[in-house]
Amino acid sequence: MLDFKIPKIVVGILLSSLLLLFNQTIYAQQSSLSGKVSDKEGNPIPGVSIIIKGTNNGVITDFDGEYKIMNYKPGDILVYSYVGMQTLEESINSRTRIEVELLEDLVQLEELIVVGYGAQDKKDITGAVGMATSEDFVDRPNSQIGSLLQGKVAGVQIASSSGSPSQQLSLRIRGTNSFTGSSEPLYVIDGVPTADTKSLNPSDIESITVLKDAASAAIYGAQGGNGVVLITTKQGTTSETRVTLDAYAGMSQVWRKLDVLDGAQYRDLMTEMGYTTDWSQYNENTNWQDEIFQDGVTQNYQLGVSGKNGGTTYYMSGGWTSIVGAVRSSEMQRANVKVNLDQEIYNWLKIGTRLNYSDYNDVSVNDNSSSDRGGVLLGALNTPSVIGIYNPDGTFTSNPFQNWENPIASTDGTDRNYNKQRFLGNAYVEVKILNDLKFRSNLGIEQSTGKFESFLDPYRTSYGRAIQGEGNSNIDQYKYQIFDNLLTYNKSINKHNIEAMVGHVYQKFLWSENRVTTRNFASDRIKTANGGSELVEATAFATEKANLSYISRLNYAFDDKYLLTANFRADGSSVFGPNNRWGYFPSVSVGWRISEEAFLQESEKISNLKLRMGWGVVGNDNVGSYAYLGRVGSGANYVIGNQLLPGTYPSTIENKDLQWEQSEQKNIGLDLGLFEGRVELNVDAYIKNTNQLLIDAPLPTSSGFESAIQNLGELENKGMEFNLTTVNINKKGWDWRTNFNISFNRNKVVSLEGGDKFGGYIHDRDNAGLAREGYPLGTLFGYVFDKVDPVTGNAMYLTKDGESTDNPSTEDRTIIGDANPDFFYGMTNTVTYKGFSLTVFLQGAQGKEMLNATRIDSESMNSPRNQLAIVENRWKKPGDFTNIPAFERNGGTNNSRVSTRFIEDGSYLRLKTLSLAYSFPTLENSKYVKGMKLYVTGENLFTITDYSGFDPEVNTYGGSNLAMGIDYGTYPQTRTILVGLNLTL
Repeated sequence: MLDFKIPKIVVGILLSSLLLLFNQTIYAQQSSLSGKVSDKEGNPIPGVSIIIKGTNNGVITDFDGEYKIMNYKPGDILVYSYVGMQTLEESINSRTRIEVELLEDLVQLEELIVVGYGAQDKKDITGAVGMATSEDFVDRPNSQIGSLLQGKVAGVQIASSSGSPSQQLSLRIRGTNSFTGSSEPLYVIDGVPTADTKSLNPSDIESITVLKDAASAAIYGAQGGNGVVLITTKQGTTSETRVTLDAYAGMSQVWRKLDVLDGAQYRDLMTEMGYTTDWSQYNENTNWQDEIFQDGVTQNYQLGVSGKNGGTTYYMSGGWTSIVGAVRSSEMQRANVKVNLDQEIYNWLKIGTRLNYSDYNDVSVNDNSSSDRGGVLLGALNTPSVIGIYNPDGTFTSNPFQNWENPIASTDGTDRNYNKQRFLGNAYVEVKILNDLKFRSNLGIEQSTGKFESFLDPYRTSYGRAIQGEGNSNIDQYKYQIFDNLLTYNKSINKHNIEAMVGHVYQKFLWSENRVTTRNFASDRIKTANGGSELVEATAFATEKANLSYISRLNYAFDDKYLLTANFRADGSSVFGPNNRWGYFPSVSVGWRISEEAFLQESEKISNLKLRMGWGVVGNDNVGSYAYLGRVGSGANYVIGNQLLPGTYPSTIENKDLQWEQSEQKNIGLDLGLFEGRVELNVDAYIKNTNQLLIDAPLPTSSGFESAIQNLGELENKGMEFNLTTVNINKKGWDWRTNFNISFNRNKVVSLEGGDKFGGYIHDRDNAGLAREGYPLGTLFGYVFDKVDPVTGNAMYLTKDGESTDNPSTEDRTIIGDANPDFFYGMTNTVTYKGFSLTVFLQGAQGKEMLNATRIDSESMNSPRNQLAIVENRWKKPGDFTNIPAFERNGGTNNSRVSTRFIEDGSYLRLKTLSLAYSFPTLENSKYVKGMKLYVTGENLFTITDYSGFDPEVNTYGGSNLAMGIDYGTYPQTRTILVGLNLTL
């Protein structure tokens, strides 16, 4: 269990927030004013905020649009505001009742969207940009931003190597773009790039912008090759202090279990295979899946304070999240503090800061591994039910015929914990030099220290007894700093709007790690590594990397109809050799707002029509800090005079010509709005070619090295994305809105020098992932299963010549599947009526294939493992016709090769979220409660799929570019029910 304490800084921010709550100005007058708020059709609007301008005094309309406000003065002004409606101000004068009508606001066109190093009106965007706001996931609690984006932004695909609470999700924007380098997008939180998103508190997020094409991402140059995810956290928005409390709690379970052989069936199989023992010793009936899977518990509590006061805008929050996973021993806890401050000192000088601290802890489980290597999920399937959990002496039981222990030994037999303390923040100063000229300087840092400690005692497990216990202590540190200076010019002259920006960016990265492993512990009392007398490993390393960049951008609009955006970034990276250290990344995009032309301005149907076209080049330098250098390795020790002396050797060959991976992208898009914005359609088509791929390719043996990182190969991604948003009903208190997006992407290896590349090794068998010219990354590779020979019971495979044999050669392996979906999609329906709201979110993927490698271990019948119940249909005697081969003795793998036998359709449709919420009417006499909402949310409530494994949405190798669509005992996603409360004071 985690030993976790909420840091004092969290307690401090919570107490400060409560003190701010009561530091309010209260007027003494007791006069009252009533009224009603309606739309243009006369329908009442509940939930409208009404505030006396310049004060903290305000109320919210009830179900019937009625309101009553106290403590006002005749000269006061009422401010009416509601999402999607134009803000209205009314002077009270001598009136005691005021009825107003709010008009719809075309917020979609006027919405301000965060882009790289700035923001733009949505109507002026010329690139391919997707966006999700806090309103999109306010009733959808989640611990990671990847889950919040899934199915919400077209072109964004989520991959995960595990459903564990500790697992960080992997994003792919418009496909996979590299072999050796990372395909993960760049994450930027309030202007500070980062790779860590699981330490971020989703409750602090105001908006997430995804820059998908090079026209929008080229401003990030070398780091934008895989797309960019811009995360903006919350700020104060109202003149009155607002205190918000967000809390939810719930339970989770795995949504599927698999049928395995019971004790009698297992005994029959073992007897048939020739394993003999005294079965009277093994008469338990343990359901290992019931032992491994449990009811998970999720809790989250967040308290925030925000507001505006004079020239100060502030947002502060503190909170705590705890998840006990649905697989035994998996846990995660996170405490977080957030402070956002902006201060206008003079009308020409502004300063501000964004600070975030998190204390993150988790306990992970060993999945994606075979049962004889401690894999928990495969252990739950392969451990015989005839044994119990513990021996009489308290040690863990083992398989009757092999010395690998039951899966509880993996979950409970080792004490382990990972802790990470992380600080992410920046401070800026902004100077208005002239009315149209602004200078901004920003300094950002990220510092984190992670510590993993584990202890395997010398008694309870067989492995622990064999090595007399083992202690591990791993400490890693990460330091990052960014310093950027931007000069921005913004000018409007008649019909010309010009925004120009130039800047300079410096970044430095430092990593270090220390590892110590010891064995031979005298007891289980001292659990730290110093308790072991045998030093197995003691190592330390440090690495660094630096980037220097010059950036520029020009936005130009003529007559609010003709749009141009041009970016240019020059990047220098210490990763590459002096001959190619600098990379140059230009982009240009244009837009034509056709709806602003005279022939469409009077259209009653078309409210917005914009054509967009863009081209650009972005890069990727994620290949290791010293990729071009000829490095020296250690460990080549030698003996002189009976003394062991340290030795070194050349470990890599120098390549001064090593350079950037580059992605050239072309995008064409259409934005269409109909019926005053009630229907909005966005369509994008793109082609992305990535060349100069960084690949670890073979070298001639005469060089003295086997391989080296080289610029070889080319990839292509092309596809289309559709996003449709509709307002289906908006009258008589009813509001029904739908968002549907669907994405099609086709990936292809255009060229690959040095031959095929492989990945995704399956234990005791072959690599299942293939990269080959003319085929996509994500191609699955193996044998073509033909049938079971009814005479011998052997599995028969097709050779490359089409013949059937039970002894194929490795040359008979071929392409057997494609893990890439034909398309993936998401659809959200939101229905509100008075205080009630219902959200239904469906998400899915179609046409992807998966290698169910879990079945390879659980249907092979080549060892004393328990098996899936389907092996009851195995071949047993000559003349049997079945698709399950006979058993194999002594670990034989011929009948269970990586083949089409284990390829399954991984398509699925999942009810990702179902949420019912109720917003309570404002308490009439309450001075403090501004709003209260109660909700019940279900996640992953049902899944429609033909896939037979635990979960069609996981991948054993996570973000690997060479191994996709493989399930090998992977921790599944869970079904979760949550109850939550949002309270605004």
